[in-house]
Amino acid sequence: MIRHSRHTSESWKALPWKKFRRNLFRLQKRVFKAVQVGDKRKARLLQKFILKSTSARFLAIRQVSQLNAGKKTAGIDGKKSLSFEERFNLEELLKMNSGNWKHQGLREIPIPKKDGTTRMLKIPTIADRAWQCLAKYVLEPAHEATFHARSYGFRTGRSAHDAQKHIFNNLSSQANGIEKRVIELDIEKCFDRISHSAIMDELIAPKGLKLGIFRCLKVGVNPEFPEQGTPQGGVVSPLLANIALNGIESIHQSKDNQGRIKEPSIRYADDMVIILRPEDDATKILERINEFLRKRGMQVSQKKTKITAATDGFDFLGWNFKVQSNGKFRSTPSVDNFRAFRKKVKHIVNNSNHGATTKAEKLAPVVRGWRNYHKFCKMNGSKLSLWLMSHRAYTVFNKETKQTRHTSKELVKRAFPAVSYSENKHVPVKGTKSPYDGDTAYWSERNSKLYDGETSIALKKQNHRCASCGLKFIDDQRVHLHHIDGNHANWKKNNLEASHESCHDYKHMSKSAS
Repeated sequence: MIRHSRHTSESWKALPWKKFRRNLFRLQKRVFKAVQVGDKRKARLLQKFILKSTSARFLAIRQVSQLNAGKKTAGIDGKKSLSFEERFNLEELLKMNSGNWKHQGLREIPIPKKDGTTRMLKIPTIADRAWQCLAKYVLEPAHEATFHARSYGFRTGRSAHDAQKHIFNNLSSQANGIEKRVIELDIEKCFDRISHSAIMDELIAPKGLKLGIFRCLKVGVNPEFPEQGTPQGGVVSPLLANIALNGIESIHQSKDNQGRIKEPSIRYADDMVIILRPEDDATKILERINEFLRKRGMQVSQKKTKITAATDGFDFLGWNFKVQSNGKFRSTPSVDNFRAFRKKVKHIVNNSNHGATTKAEKLAPVVRGWRNYHKFCKMNGSKLSLWLMSHRAYTVFNKETKQTRHTSKELVKRAFPAVSYSENKHVPVKGTKSPYDGDTAYWSERNSKLYDGETSIALKKQNHRCASCGLKFIDDQRVHLHHIDGNHANWKKNNLEASHESCHDYKHMSKSAS
């Protein structure tokens, strides 16, 4: 047992994080393999070990208080962050109550949707988020062993790019995509209507954890639908949605020329497209899907679900997919996606509260992120539009710097970093592989390929291992570049090293509470 006389940033930093991650991963790998061979009894026993594990508790607290994107979002108790002493106290609380956790209420935040309606984001407290993260550590490896190969959303080791590539494989000229149609499936209020009993029936978990998940579901219910819904905003909610929807991908099957079963359906959380051959009966397929959903408390949205010819094109995950009249497949950023991106850039460039240098710093991650997301698209048209944006930024910067023209050019170059693209060249994840299968060589190399430029060079130089902890990059934690000499303007190769986001945080952690 770990004891600390002073719960400071140093005592938090001094915890054996590398050992914690190894301990947790070893248990998760064993859970995955137990479910894979059908031994759920052994899996539940191992899950209890994770639930009682010191390593898992500390990692869960670190994840929600330090790493998650919404780490500074307050729950119903108004807490936006935890002091280091509060983090240690929370670990003790989780230790005593992890198998009998009672959730507090949820803070509701209305989020406007594209169609003019709003969806309610329901935010748990930091303590509840930590318990949910611990629950996710327990549940995820068990269900990763059962999840369908064509499910890509909110799953470790999988991404939207895998879904994009699968669509290409089914609609390319080699697959005769010009003759195919697509069902653009929309599930009506998916997260609000998922049946609690459907989730609980499928859950692979020990009793104490099942009870906690049941309470978690009941805290976020709509009084009109007391037996339905999983709160959007919870750490474990996407996983629970995946558990409830697992298997929908197998409803429509076809056979290739060798008689092998093909499942041309692609699901990303509650977004789904189903690719049809000319002879497929769309009405019958939709009937079977509706029956599947009905048993889980959901239904197909008649208003938003449509059948589209591949040659007419369709939007999915921020891309527009279309088979041209010559049979060639094209993927480009969707109109809505590009419009939202342009609006973000315009807002930063025209913000009178910031100078040109600050604007350039704020623009760079936005532009780089957008270009990286679309790097497997045809980007010729967007390149021209990006030039127009950068030209507008140059005009604004030139007025604000009141220095030489060269300074403005340098700032624009920094604000609009070059990102290479290679149309349809993404290498998809193999079959049903999961990071919990223990193939660290495959996963560390695959995760390293998600990065380019200086990060890619550093990763290869380090043999895909973190410069700080020495562990392979096998999980979903982001890779950060660390400037060894502390000078962020020094981008020489020998001054850069790749680290896990958490390891990089610790290098810069101050001695005061964050």
